[in-house]
Amino acid sequence: MAFQLSPGVLVTERDLTSIVPAVATTAGGFAGAFQWGPVDEVTTIDSENELVAVFGKPNDDTYESFFTAANFLSYGNNLQVIRVVGYTAKNAIANAAATAILIKNEDEYEATYSDGSASVGEFAAKFAGNLGNSLKVSMADGNTYTNWVYASTFDSAPGRSDFALNSGANFDEMHIIVIDEDGAWTGTPNTVLEKFPFVSKASDAKAADGTSIFYKNVINNQSKYVWWMDHPTIGTNWGSAAQGVTFANLASNVSVSLSGGLSNDNPVDGNIISALNIFANDELFDVSLIPMGAASSAVVTSAISLAENRKDCVVFASPELSDVVNNIGDEATDVTAFRNTLPSSSYAVLDSGWKYQYDRYNDVYRWVPLNGDIAGLAVRTDFTNDPWFSPAGFNRGQIKNVVKLAFSPRQTDRDTLYKKGVNPVVTFPGQGTILFGDKTLLAKPSAFDRINVRRLFIVLEKAIATAAKFQLFEFNDAFTRAQFRNLVEPFLRDVQGRRGITDFKVVCDETNNTGEVIDRNEFVADIFIKPARSINFIQLNFIATRTGISFEEVGA
Repeated sequence: MAFQLSPGVLVTERDLTSIVPAVATTAGGFAGAFQWGPVDEVTTIDSENELVAVFGKPNDDTYESFFTAANFLSYGNNLQVIRVVGYTAKNAIANAAATAILIKNEDEYEATYSDGSASVGEFAAKFAGNLGNSLKVSMADGNTYTNWVYASTFDSAPGRSDFALNSGANFDEMHIIVIDEDGAWTGTPNTVLEKFPFVSKASDAKAADGTSIFYKNVINNQSKYVWWMDHPTIGTNWGSAAQGVTFANLASNVSVSLSGGLSNDNPVDGNIISALNIFANDELFDVSLIPMGAASSAVVTSAISLAENRKDCVVFASPELSDVVNNIGDEATDVTAFRNTLPSSSYAVLDSGWKYQYDRYNDVYRWVPLNGDIAGLAVRTDFTNDPWFSPAGFNRGQIKNVVKLAFSPRQTDRDTLYKKGVNPVVTFPGQGTILFGDKTLLAKPSAFDRINVRRLFIVLEKAIATAAKFQLFEFNDAFTRAQFRNLVEPFLRDVQGRRGITDFKVVCDETNNTGEVIDRNEFVADIFIKPARSINFIQLNFIATRTGISFEEVGA
């Protein structure tokens, strides 16, 4: 306590209510190809509808990624998505004669293109992709409004904003409209997508509520389809502050059809690995489950390395399409060969194949890898039970949206696969399609070769490590060590009560915090855990006896 120099009452307060916090276990992370949306930027998606709104509907090039993400979201509501494109992807631009550019996301736009120096015309599609080629942007001011084909879609002609009036400026207002010219967005050509009425040519123009009405800011902040790239040629003083300015009028309406957009929806392994590496920052991105979609062994191996370094997430992968589709009789052999290309790791889970499901957006059926569903089962298990319960079996392992499996392993195949750490997904007539294994890819016999044990320790390590941060810069003495034990033990008792562990012991005293440890400014706690194990094998013994014999005589 502080020293007092004269009599008085000093009030102090100490907080001894610290607990081990709850940690997120249901957040997924996914990198894949989509038709639209920001590139190399993490976007949190909570439903399939939002997935469509942000990243577009699936097509023949993107359906594997789309449905992996959508299938995950059918079990949970938190998927952090990164769109990946190939090296030749471009944004559609207004000036067809200019060299097309790639604007990956808002950060890149602000850093490189927001100053209007790109020389690609007045507007560019917000994101890379062929969809941008269907966009048309048109604008009119008071001088050209009466001859504008879109005039009837606005209430009245643009003129002079209140801000311009108060600033002594003239001719600042415009109307801008964004059109689906070819119908790629809506299915109907020339459908209006967005309208921006009464925007201003003045850089400092504001509405009555203080928000900017400068047309560049309005377009960039509100449009889902286009970026502002430059003023029209005639707009020599557009973007000036309003005070005393008479803004140049358009000689004719500006209407530009965007072109040159290219998705390149078949990114190579390097593109996907680069995107996945964004998740390497575990302080910025809290992900627990990483479904891989239709990934090669090189990409899966890279993702496993990422998970091994983070130590707080699990990778979910499937074999390649050719291993199980139209490969009758050789599925188990080829799936096993794919597994052998992957490293041993308790932070990875491999299933046995692909499923056939309906694509309602295109009215076709698609082959889709199962790993989005398997990761989703882990999410559903978190909701219904806890992360340390197995996501497999008839109680928690039901797969959704299955027309048929490419490969439903029989008992002999299941024996082959399970020995290699591959989790069979099996269709049982009348009982559904079931995840029928809960192994990780850890090759050595260990408690960590089971999904529930790996996820149990992720929860324990993540939660206790978060709580332990508040011991930093305290004294390594008996009081701090006791405080830490009193923090951790109630948490572990709670996990024990929820069937996650059978027993535990926390050692944090002078036996492991010796003088040498203290002198190195270190703090040591040893936490011993006996994890609960899932049942993988059931033996039922049926014994027939003679009528006259007592059960005790035969050991019952």
